Amino acid sequence: MAIDDSPSSIFAPWPDRLRHAALILLAAALALSVIVALGELSPVRACAVFACIAAAALVPWRLHDASTSREDVRGVNPVETSAVSAVVAGMPDPAVLLDRAGRVIHLNTAAAQLAPALRKNELAQFALRSPEIITALREAIATAEPRRATYTDHVPVDRWMELVITPVPVPTPFGGTDKCMLMTFHDLTPLRRVEEMRADFVANASHELRTPLAALSGFIDTLQGPARDDARARERFLGIMHTQATRMARLIDDLLSLSRVELSAHVRPEALIDIVPIIRQVVDGLEALAAERQVEIEVDLPEQPVTIAGDREELLRLFENLIENALKYGASGGRVTVSLSQAAAGESSPEIRIMVRDFGPGIAPEHLPRLTERFYRVDVGDSRNQGGTGLGLSLVKHILNRHRGRLLIESVPRNGATFTACFPRPKTQVPAQS
Repeated sequence: MAIDDSPSSIFAPWPDRLRHAALILLAAALALSVIVALGELSPVRACAVFACIAAAALVPWRLHDASTSREDVRGVNPVETSAVSAVVAGMPDPAVLLDRAGRVIHLNTAAAQLAPALRKNELAQFALRSPEIITALREAIATAEPRRATYTDHVPVDRWMELVITPVPVPTPFGGTDKCMLMTFHDLTPLRRVEEMRADFVANASHELRTPLAALSGFIDTLQGPARDDARARERFLGIMHTQATRMARLIDDLLSLSRVELSAHVRPEALIDIVPIIRQVVDGLEALAAERQVEIEVDLPEQPVTIAGDREELLRLFENLIENALKYGASGGRVTVSLSQAAAGESSPEIRIMVRDFGPGIAPEHLPRLTERFYRVDVGDSRNQGGTGLGLSLVKHILNRHRGRLLIESVPRNGATFTACFPRPKTQVPAQS
C-alpha cells in the first residue's frame, strides 16, 4: 500500500498531537514561569527550554496514526484475530481451531451445537469425551500430522460422524511459524441411513411381499386354467386379488414412509405446528371407518392453539395410525376417545400428551414391549384381516423419536388400551403453522 506524502496528510495529525501534548506543555509552562519568577532563570532561556520541550512533544514520530508499529503488531497473536474467527465461523461443517496444546482458539456455531461443552481457551479433550476423538487428537498433536476418526454419537439419537484433524501452519507474533489443529466434523448419518434403508427395504419387502405375491400368482393360474369359464369363482378370486394387491400397495407405502423417517431421524423438525387442527382433520377423515365399525369417536381438545416443533405430514401419519388402530382393534368397545393434556408449567420436563384410548379386548402384558417392532402382531390373522401391515406402531415410534418425543402404551386385558404420544414443549413460542 502506498503512503500518501502530500502536505495535507503530513500536517493533518498536528491538531491531535497538540491536544494530546497539552497537559505536558501546560505543566512545562507553569514550571518555567515559577523558575523565572524566582530569578533562577532568565526569560529568554526559559523560552528556549519551553521551545525544546514543545518540539519534543509535537515531533511527528509517525507520519500517519493509522499505521501500526511492529511493537503493536507483536503484541497480538495473528491466530486470534477477527479475520481467522470469521473464516472458522463461515465454515458449513462444525469446525474448531486448536492451538498446539489442544486449547480451543475459535469454534463456529455448528461446533457449539454439536459439543456444547466446548469453551474458548479450554482443552478440547475435556469437552469431547469420545475415545476415538481423544486418541486422534493426541496423535495429531504429538506428530503434527493429519488424522481421521469415525465415531457414533448416541444422544439424542444415533449419529455417525467423521472427524478430520488437519495441522495448519500459522505465523507467530515474533515472525516465526507454529502449527494449530483444525478439527472438522462431517455428518455421515445420511449415507449410513441410506445404506440401512436399502438393506431393510430389500429384506422386509422380500419377506412380507412373498405371501400376497404367491396368492396373486395362484389365483391368476386358477383363472387362466380350471376357473376360466366359472363366473362365480372368477368374481370371488378377483375380490381376493384386489385385497392382496391393496395390502401390497399399503405395505410398500408404509415401508417407504418408515425409511424416509429413519433417514432424517437425526434432524429435528423446527417449524412450530398447531396440532389441534391436525388431530381434528384426522378424526374427520376416519369418520367413515368409525361408522363402518360402529364406533363413536369422542374428542376432547382445547379451543386455543397448542404448538409443537414438528413436521405436519409426519404428524398426520402418526395420529392417523394411532386412531385407525383404535378403531380397528378396539371396535368391540363401541367408542374411542382422543384427548389432549398439557403438563403443568412447574414440572421439570413439561410435555404435551395426546391420548388415544379404546375400550376393546386390550393387550396382554407380554406383548406390550414388542408392539413397536417391525411386523410384530399380537394376532397375525386378525391383523391381516384388518388390513394391517405390522408397521404402523413402528412408524409412530420413529416419528416420535425424530420429534424428540416418546410413546407410552398402557393396557389391561378386557379393559381396552391407551396409546399416548408425548411431545416436548417448544422453547420459543412463535405463530404456529396450521
